[in-house]
Amino acid sequence: MKKQGTKQPAVKSASVYGYPWAKWLASEDPDYAAARGPVSALSVGEGKELSIKHREMVIIGILAFRGRDEGVVTHMRRAVEHGATKRELLEAVYAAAVPGGGPTLSSGVQAIMQLEREGAFA
Repeated sequence: MKKQGTKQPAVKSASVYGYPWAKWLASEDPDYAAARGPVSALSVGEGKELSIKHREMVIIGILAFRGRDEGVVTHMRRAVEHGATKRELLEAVYAAAVPGGGPTLSSGVQAIMQLEREGAFA
């Protein structure tokens, strides 16, 4: 916890995604953010068997189910950066929609539409 009047060290980025909440948390509690970092890196980094692209697709399905639209778009962008095609993202959304239902499908499709408008697939 921060002591009053104590300046905390600057944290470049608390997340590979640049989420504002993660930056705030790193500023507010650098010790917690530093401890959380390695677990996050193991979870979303290149794995022994699952590529970043495929890990992102798992995350996308969960976030779409949870209705976390900003997160769906953010993780889709990273999946595209790591080689995901529009069709692969769409099929990942289809897979998540079976247990997740219509709202999951809607969230995922709307995220793909946003990326399409931004030119992510050009």
